[in-house]
Amino acid sequence: MTTAPRFRWPLLACLFLLLGLFASGCKKDTADNNTPVNPPVTPPVTPPTTSASQMAVWLTMPDKSALFYRQKVNLQFAANTNSDPTIAVDTTQSYQTMDGFGYCLTGGSAQLMSRMSTSARAALIKELFATDSTSLGISYLRVSIGASDLDASVFTYDDGPADPTLANFSLAPDRAFLIPVLKEILAVNPSIKILGSPWTAPLWMKSNNNSVGGSLLPQYYDAYARYFVKYIQGMKDVGITIDAVTLQNEPLNPYNNPSLVMQASEQASFIKNNVGPAFRAAGITTKIIAYDHNADRPDYPLAIFADAAASPFVDGSAFHLYGGTMDALTGVHNAYPSKNVYFTEQWTQAPGNFAADVPWHAANLVIAAPRNWSRNVLEWNLANDPSFGPHTPGGCTECLGAVTINGDVVTRNPAYYSVGHAAKFVRPGSVRIATNVPTNLPNVAYKTPNGKRALMVVNTGTTLQKFNIQYKGKVVSTSLYGGAVATYIW
Repeated sequence: MTTAPRFRWPLLACLFLLLGLFASGCKKDTADNNTPVNPPVTPPVTPPTTSASQMAVWLTMPDKSALFYRQKVNLQFAANTNSDPTIAVDTTQSYQTMDGFGYCLTGGSAQLMSRMSTSARAALIKELFATDSTSLGISYLRVSIGASDLDASVFTYDDGPADPTLANFSLAPDRAFLIPVLKEILAVNPSIKILGSPWTAPLWMKSNNNSVGGSLLPQYYDAYARYFVKYIQGMKDVGITIDAVTLQNEPLNPYNNPSLVMQASEQASFIKNNVGPAFRAAGITTKIIAYDHNADRPDYPLAIFADAAASPFVDGSAFHLYGGTMDALTGVHNAYPSKNVYFTEQWTQAPGNFAADVPWHAANLVIAAPRNWSRNVLEWNLANDPSFGPHTPGGCTECLGAVTINGDVVTRNPAYYSVGHAAKFVRPGSVRIATNVPTNLPNVAYKTPNGKRALMVVNTGTTLQKFNIQYKGKVVSTSLYGGAVATYIW
């Protein structure tokens, strides 16, 4: 072991001590609040040359030593001189166009953001949604139509008594928190796409008159279709465009609060006889997306697409991954290539395990969903408080948001980083392109609207993995530690 020489002069020793303390302060570890400003950890790379790097690298390490941090590396394309695994990026083969990456902005998320100071909320919104070089660039949000289980209480926009004409319909519950926050987000990023999903119909429309379970009574199909019309029109009136709706969150889950069961045959009937005609009559172009539940039941959207009267009204289908496997999305795409595929929800279980959660979500959601034709990837949910609230009685008590908000203090959690690695660089309009998948290196690549290539890679192994990135016959040699996530841009 080599030891440093001792300084015999007290004054000089004090000077060096002061310099050391100053340098230490400049490199303060910020893992406590996960602020991504820490010094980088750079894997071994090709020795730098005098030329500017041909590739930028953003890295997140499982030990938090690098948190979505741009690396100081110099990567050059050259002839391949090694036998390391190679990810070949082929722009001549292209697939779906991407709509964006983001989160579910629950009513609880909006409530927490609303209670921040004006300056702190503005800073967080800029960090998450702006498209400048210092921001995450979130480009897609999902909101609940009425309450989700991550609202402080259950509500709809027409809570009764029975009101078939919807004379009492009102967006008032959303005017307290959700609408103001959405408008602040839209002021920063006007082009963000918004998907709306209901957790329940008004209780007087349901077979059990209860917020949990039950089904939509046939005599209220028409009224519920007009409920969607009023929602979309009402949001438009306050400056919020709803790009798409699903007709029921998790239609096969009767246990959440709120929830509603809607079988595939019921949804097909609702679409072809009620919602589709109502949208057409009102001149509404908001997309209708079927299903919105787990990948273990691809038969559900396939049944709706097979209905010749319902299918023309439907843009595509949406999935979660609490059951099944992501390749089910490719099966649905292959059966109906003209129908789009979306990935709309996956939770991180609190309190979270950063080292395991970030690579799992990056590999199994943010990479795997687009590789299986999804046009977006949304994590559940944007924000919680330190106790994982707000939530309804019986709602999720262990859902960890992408950020935790405690007054004005923001902690960044695993979904912040897994989504950020795509959202910042894979802007809406990016097109997925072909890559192979070497062992332990799941990846996905895109051509972006600004003419760049973006490649997201995860090392799902446990040790350092050297590999090449091949493009147009030349390679860049690089490496990732086990559990690390990186995005390469050139």
